[in-house]
Amino acid sequence: MRAVNSKACSFLAVVTVCVVIVKIAIAVDRESISSLYKFRCFSGKCLRQHQDYLNESEQYFDSLNECRLVCGEYSALWPIPTGEFRLSHETTEILPGNVRFDNAGTPEDRKVKQFLNETQKIFIKNLFRECGRSCNRTSASNVLISTNIQATETSLSWQTNESYELHVSTQGSTVEVAIIANTVFGARHALESLSQLTTAKQYRDGNCLLILTEAHISDSPVFPHRGLLLDTARNFISLKAIRRQLDGMASTKMNVLHWHITDSQSFPLELVSFPQVTFNGAYSERHIYKQKDVRQIFEYARYRGIRVILEFDAPAHAGNGWQWTADAGLGNISVCLNEQPWRKLCIEPPCGQLNPANPNLYNVLQEVYADFASLIPTGEIIHMGGDEVFFGCWNATQEIVDYLASHRRGREQKDFLDLWGEFQRSVLKLWDRSRSNEPLSPTILWSSHLTDPEVIETYLSKDRYIVQTWVEESNELPKQLLKKGYRLIISTKNAWYFDHGFWGVTNYYGWRKVYNNKILKNSLILGGEACIWTEFIDEHSLDSRTWPRLAAVGERLWADPQIDASKVEGRFYRQRDRLITRGINPEAVTPQWCVQNEDECR
Repeated sequence: MRAVNSKACSFLAVVTVCVVIVKIAIAVDRESISSLYKFRCFSGKCLRQHQDYLNESEQYFDSLNECRLVCGEYSALWPIPTGEFRLSHETTEILPGNVRFDNAGTPEDRKVKQFLNETQKIFIKNLFRECGRSCNRTSASNVLISTNIQATETSLSWQTNESYELHVSTQGSTVEVAIIANTVFGARHALESLSQLTTAKQYRDGNCLLILTEAHISDSPVFPHRGLLLDTARNFISLKAIRRQLDGMASTKMNVLHWHITDSQSFPLELVSFPQVTFNGAYSERHIYKQKDVRQIFEYARYRGIRVILEFDAPAHAGNGWQWTADAGLGNISVCLNEQPWRKLCIEPPCGQLNPANPNLYNVLQEVYADFASLIPTGEIIHMGGDEVFFGCWNATQEIVDYLASHRRGREQKDFLDLWGEFQRSVLKLWDRSRSNEPLSPTILWSSHLTDPEVIETYLSKDRYIVQTWVEESNELPKQLLKKGYRLIISTKNAWYFDHGFWGVTNYYGWRKVYNNKILKNSLILGGEACIWTEFIDEHSLDSRTWPRLAAVGERLWADPQIDASKVEGRFYRQRDRLITRGINPEAVTPQWCVQNEDECR
């Protein structure tokens, strides 16, 4: 037995040694692979060079991101600045733990200081994410960030001044940063830009960050509305996944989350006034946005420079959730609900439209709008939806046909338009009543038959309504509405609809198409939105359908650059890498070889 044990031990010892040798070999091999190529800056692009063929007269960088930090006119900034800027090509080492803040130049206002404290925490968190593990190199410089803010405004609107100045200089072992902004939102954007002037640097004795030794940036957005529509009614999207989208938007300086929170498929929002709506409308008890959840999203977004605009779509796209009303003695609040064949009654299944012939509808909606008003911060607006009203549904509902006849109307398109316009006037009054302690504010509607240039002035006041157009880039509707004096938000259907390409005859729009989609510049155009409709998207595919394409929208709406996508490859790939660092899972847009060999794969 001793001989057998001895042989067994010897065998195990040999196996153990072999495993160790293999692990060491793999580690050495990985290290050699990581340093197999160096990168040099040439004509604003980072070129890859094998380490065996380096030219001693050239400067090389260990990583592509390090090269991109000092290479090119805009360094690694995304989006590009719109004002004057000057960026050095030298770097120094820093650590996130060595950053200190001086907020002496800010107003003595509790909300301002709280906002700055939160945004500074986010900034430091992003630096640690960029630096990675073992972020503890001892030779790093100190960083002192001084902030000067003029206004005490801490709520975001289309009138908010988001401009900033960022000044970076290096004195000995200290990097001095000065941020000058009118509002906390401008200061937040400055911190985002500052974080993009850094990249990770790896050493054997610990990692650190490299930061430009000098930078001077004056910056402000071209459009005040830079948004993402997120539909969470077709497929429920968790709060965690929504927060990821907000983190990505913050990195791109986008400032509006348009939250399409209800539809005919589901009504996942908790209502205090009528809990039956949520009970009948949510997919399950786990698929409900409680009121505290919605308020938390509002707050999470605000500290990232983003406002949340809730959409309560009506009178179409209103089905599940309203099944209970007839049994409760209120009549049919929704008609055509889940009826078949659906193609005769709605645009997509399941069907459901509010019933303007039922007088109880407006009593119910008054309470529902009060619920929405309690969730929305003071001064914020609501999106009223208003698209794809299907006249075939109303025309197939005897109650509505009789209502029209009693008001001396027929069953032609104009009769249904008049009914729709009557509904819109009524619900606007309900909304105003729910916000009676505030000045009258505008609301947003999707473009539709009601916003047709030939009839819009009959039904919609240009003082109270903003139209969100969702037509192809060649469609003349935006220009026609501008001539009539209506304010617009643009969602170019054949470029910024990110659900396209996965159903029907729609096409997928790559990031270059997304980036090159220019919208009209006019004082009446507030900006634009990309749209994530979730019939074929859930939270498991949300990141990859949204990112990094949304970053292309972000630069278009912030800077409206004159350059096209062919000039931004390196910075775009760097932004995608930044998104990954911040916990987002963007889709791949090109082979890694193309990332490392810019402009070779066009």
